[in-house]
Amino acid sequence: MLDAEALRLVPEISIDYAVMERASKRAVVPAAFDWSDIGSWNALADLVDADEVGNRRIGNAIFVGAARNYVQSSKRVIAAVGVSDLMIIDTDDALLVAHREQSQSVKQVVDALKRDRHHSTELHTTVYRPWGSYTVLEDADDCKVKRLVVKPGHVLSLQKHHRRSEHWTVVSGTAFVRVGDREFDLEQNQSCYIPIDTLHRLENRTDRDLALIEVQCGDYFGEDDIVRLEDRYGRV
Repeated sequence: MLDAEALRLVPEISIDYAVMERASKRAVVPAAFDWSDIGSWNALADLVDADEVGNRRIGNAIFVGAARNYVQSSKRVIAAVGVSDLMIIDTDDALLVAHREQSQSVKQVVDALKRDRHHSTELHTTVYRPWGSYTVLEDADDCKVKRLVVKPGHVLSLQKHHRRSEHWTVVSGTAFVRVGDREFDLEQNQSCYIPIDTLHRLENRTDRDLALIEVQCGDYFGEDDIVRLEDRYGRV
């Protein structure tokens, strides 16, 4: 596994400049196939079949009086009406609408978000952890709702929170839970409550994924309100 801190220090440049042009021993082999490094949304769009007026789509899209557009949607239906030469990319994290000739300018958007320290440059709707992943379903002022998936044999850290309580409801699998001094199994469609400042831990002792819904209630839901006492992955 690559060291996360070392990877963070690697410059954001292509492998051509970083490795190939600096290598003292290298070889080039001819190959008889088409190649694209898919370095832009236009390059990705070119991989999708077009309709009779040049519209391309991945996911749910409707075109009315529109031409030469590329639409990619992960969930919602996107309707393009009377427009042309647009790139419309809809994900859980963000929506991009750009002219096809400006697709490379997306890098400037990312740079602006980094300057503003926007949370989307650090955390996405689905966040992957050593133990599995979580997906944020709702993030409001008075609550935060996540779907957690814990891989077989993995365990979250023993932790507590100063500013939020939590409710866990298992939707599939079996959870082994610690809340305070109590330890117990939580089966599908069962739930438990973790009060503020209460030690708790979640573990998957089975051979299949564990999925549960976590509802956080309080006045602050940042990841820095996690106080870890024990952690298998060295985050204490």
